[in-house]
Amino acid sequence: MSESKRKALSFEAIKALSESEAEQELEWLAEVISAADKAYHGDDAPDMSDADYDALRKANTAIEALFPHLRRDDSPTLRVGAAPSEKFAKITHSVPMLSLDNAFSAEDVYEFVARIRRYLGLPSDAAIPLTAEPKIDGLSASLRYEEGRLVHGVTRGDGAVGEDITANLKTIASIPQRLEGNHIPSVVEVRGEVYFPRSEFEALNQRQSEAGGKQFANPRNAAAGSLRQLDVEITRSRNLAFFAYAWGELSDDLSRTQFGAVARLSDMGFTINPLMQVFEDVESLLRHYDKIEGQRASLDYDIDGVVYKVDDLDLQRRLGFVSRAPRWAIAHKFPAEKATTLLEAIDIQVGRTGALTPVAKLQPVTVGGVVVSNATLHNEDEIARKDVRVGDTVIVQRAGDVIPQILGPVLEKRPEGAEPYEPVTVCPVCGSHAVREQKDGDKEDAIRRCSGGMICAAQVVEQLKHFVSRNAMDIDGLGEKQIAAFFEEGAVKTAADIFRLQERDEQKDRGEKLRNQDGWGATSARNLFAAIRERRSVELHRFIFALGIRHVGETTAKLLARTYLSFDALRQAMMTAKEVGSTSWKDLLDIDGIGEVMAKSIVDFFTEPRNEEALTDLLTYVIPQDAEAAQTDTNISGKTVVFTGKLEKLSRSEAKNQAEGLGARVSGSVSAKTDILVAGPGAGSKLKKAQELNVKTLTEDEWIDLIAQ
Repeated sequence: MSESKRKALSFEAIKALSESEAEQELEWLAEVISAADKAYHGDDAPDMSDADYDALRKANTAIEALFPHLRRDDSPTLRVGAAPSEKFAKITHSVPMLSLDNAFSAEDVYEFVARIRRYLGLPSDAAIPLTAEPKIDGLSASLRYEEGRLVHGVTRGDGAVGEDITANLKTIASIPQRLEGNHIPSVVEVRGEVYFPRSEFEALNQRQSEAGGKQFANPRNAAAGSLRQLDVEITRSRNLAFFAYAWGELSDDLSRTQFGAVARLSDMGFTINPLMQVFEDVESLLRHYDKIEGQRASLDYDIDGVVYKVDDLDLQRRLGFVSRAPRWAIAHKFPAEKATTLLEAIDIQVGRTGALTPVAKLQPVTVGGVVVSNATLHNEDEIARKDVRVGDTVIVQRAGDVIPQILGPVLEKRPEGAEPYEPVTVCPVCGSHAVREQKDGDKEDAIRRCSGGMICAAQVVEQLKHFVSRNAMDIDGLGEKQIAAFFEEGAVKTAADIFRLQERDEQKDRGEKLRNQDGWGATSARNLFAAIRERRSVELHRFIFALGIRHVGETTAKLLARTYLSFDALRQAMMTAKEVGSTSWKDLLDIDGIGEVMAKSIVDFFTEPRNEEALTDLLTYVIPQDAEAAQTDTNISGKTVVFTGKLEKLSRSEAKNQAEGLGARVSGSVSAKTDILVAGPGAGSKLKKAQELNVKTLTEDEWIDLIAQ
C-alpha cells in the first residue's frame, strides 16, 4: 500500500510510539490531511471517505495530546478548510469561520458535556440546555448584510479568507437579497450551508446524462462545483438551496440563546432546519440523534451527523474557542457503514438514454441493516482506477446510506488468475455498437453508449414516447400512456409498427379489436387510426427531431432541415460523412451550431446498420416533406430572438416558425447574445433581464411590423 493510502494508527499503536516515531507520524499526517483538505474544500473532489479523514484527524489529535511539544506549525489542529481558489476575489472574514470537533460515540457526547461543566466550574448534575440539528453535507457560506441589504457572500476558504461568490449566491432562491422584519441590526453576517436538494441533484444528473455531460458523484460535490461557476447562469440553473444556522459579525445581538437567534434568522427571511430542537440532557440529545439518523434516507438533503451547541449565548462567550473549534459545540458524526463480500460478476445495464452502466453482482451482504447484492461501478474508467476484478473480495459502502458502491478490492484476498475487466464494445441488449464520445481534445466521455437508439429494447419505449410527442410527430390520441400499453402487449415495438396498427387491428377477431378494449371505443379507435394516417406526411424538421438522435433537439433538427432540404439528401450526406475529413463531414461541421460531438452522434446514428434497417422500414410509411431554405437577406436573419409573455395575435409556434423562416434563431432564454426580445402581456423575469442587458425589446405589434418589412 502506498504511503499516501496508509491508514491512521489505532490508539493502542499511538500509545506505543517513541518520540521520534511520533514526530515522523505527525509530519505524515500534516501532509496527508493538507492534501485531503485541498481535494475536499479547494477542488471539490474528495479523494478519501469521511470516516478515513476523521480517523486521520483523530490520530493527529491523540499524538499531539501525548507529545504536546511536537505540535507542528502546520498542524491540522490549527487549520480550517483550504486556501481559497485563485479564480475568485478574496474577502477576509470579519469573524473567522472555524470548524467543529467531532464525536463518534455516545461516550464522546457525555464527555463533551462533562468538559463544559468542568470548564465553567458547574456541578456534575447542572443542566446545560443544548440545541441539536442535522449537520448538512454541503458548502459553508457567509452572507454579509448592511442596512438589511446583501453586500457580499463568501466561502469558508481557510477560515480566515474566503472566495467572493456573491453573484452566484444571489441566484439561490432561499437567500434573501434584503432582510425582512423589524429591528434588524445594521450589520448582520449570516452563516449556513449551501446544499443540493437530492431531488434536484437527481434531475441534474438525468439532464447531464441525456446531454452527454459530466455525471456528479454526490450532491455535495455538485453543490460545490455549481457554486464555483464563473458563469452565474449555470449556478442559477442548478436550483441550489441554503440553510441558515449561525452568524458572524453582528452590530446588535439577535437573542440571548442559540435557538432564539436562529429563529430570528427565520423571521428575516432565511430557511432554517425544522429538525432543530433544544434539550436539557444528553439522553434526550442521543434520542434525537437516533431519530434524525432514522430519517436520513428520506430527507431531501444529505447529512452526515448531528451538531450540538450550548444554547445560552453568554455561556458560549465564556467557553470560547480552542485551536480551530469552539468549546461550546461538537458534531456527532454518523458511523460509516461498510462490509466486505465477494464480487461474483460484472453485468451491464443499458439505460433509457443508451448509457451502459457496469453493475457489480455481489454475494449478498448486510450493510447498515440492508441486504446488498448489487452495487454501481459507475463506468469502465472507475473500474480500472480501482482495479476491481471478478472474484475479488471487495469493500462495499452505502453512499449516503442509499446507493451501494464499491470502495475497492482487498488485494491480499485476490484469487490467482483474476483478470482485469475488459470493456464491452457492443450493446448487450441489441448488439449495436457501444461507443464513447470524443470530448475536448483526445479526452473521451466516461460513459459508453449504445448507438442503436431506434431498435434497442432498453431504449425503445422512451424513444417511441419521444417519437409521438407534441414537438415531434404529434400524433393526436397517442401519448405516453398509450405507447407504453401498446409496447407491453407487443403491438408496437418500432416506430414503423405505429403505422401498422390499423392493419394489425383489422386482422384481429371482433372481441380483440382496439375499439373493444378498456379505455377505447369505436370513435376513439377510429380517430386514432385517422390521426396516424394524417402524420404519414410530416415536416422534415419534425421527422428528424422525432428520430431521437442523441444531442439533436428541435433547433438542431431545423438547422439540418434547412441545410439539407430533404431527408434523402441528409441521409446520403451522413453516410458519406462517416469518413472524418470528407467533404460531407466538413459540410456538417460548417453548420453554425453543430460541433464535433454532435456531428459524430448524428453520423453514428445514420451509419449504425440496425438503425438503417429501422429507418428503411419507417420510410415505407412516412414521407418527410422537403424543407424550404431559410432566408438570409431579411432584417432579422442571423439574429437571436426570444419570445416571452402572452402573444395575442400569433401562436407561439407560429411566431417561432416565422422568425426561423426569416433566418433568425429562436432561443428560450435571455443572454448577452440575445438581439431581440418580443414581450407580450405578463412578461416577467426575461423582460427584466433583457432591460438589464440593454436588449432591444419589442411589443407583439412592433414585431409583426418588423417582419413585414
